[in-house]
Amino acid sequence: MNESARTGTGLVFAQYHHFQIVDPQGALADDLDSTYNGLVSASGGAIEVTTGIHTGDVQVTVEVHTQPPDVAADWEEIAEISCHSRSGEVLVTHFMDDPADLPSLASQGPGPYRLRVHARGRDRAVDQTPVDEVVESYLIQSWPAAQQDAVLVKATDAYGAQVRAQSADDTIVIDHEDSLNTQTGRERDILHRAERGDYS
Repeated sequence: MNESARTGTGLVFAQYHHFQIVDPQGALADDLDSTYNGLVSASGGAIEVTTGIHTGDVQVTVEVHTQPPDVAADWEEIAEISCHSRSGEVLVTHFMDDPADLPSLASQGPGPYRLRVHARGRDRAVDQTPVDEVVESYLIQSWPAAQQDAVLVKATDAYGAQVRAQSADDTIVIDHEDSLNTQTGRERDILHRAERGDYS
């Protein structure tokens, strides 16, 4: 590490293969499909971290830096994405729930940040639900930085390769009947309707 960082570790509940990073007051990032790097994406202004498990707890560590840290070793997948916080709070959240008990990723209040997301263990229980033991770990590093394109820094797990190999249409629910013909489509449709408050 280049400097001492504020850190925190906790369990985060993932569902539908992801947990989120949000700003309570608005969109954090422009939409980015999960096939772009297989680990981190953005939808509806929230950043989504893709998990191998379908549903269950994952271990998440955050490191809040004031300058770019060294790339951490011994992780299977690493990707970076930029975001812009309106409120000065960038929070890891349980799936459609309250923020996890972790520090905000915004070290200097409102403004632009770079997030580096690391993953380990995504191949251990792919698609399983529920998962009774914690098999996946994540490290999210943040630091103030101007907007840059998302990048894939390291790619070694099979699950990430599988996500990247999908076509974009397989990972996004399109608002027409065909999108409901697959299990993933039905789950995504339920998710997006719930986010809009439509529980019909």
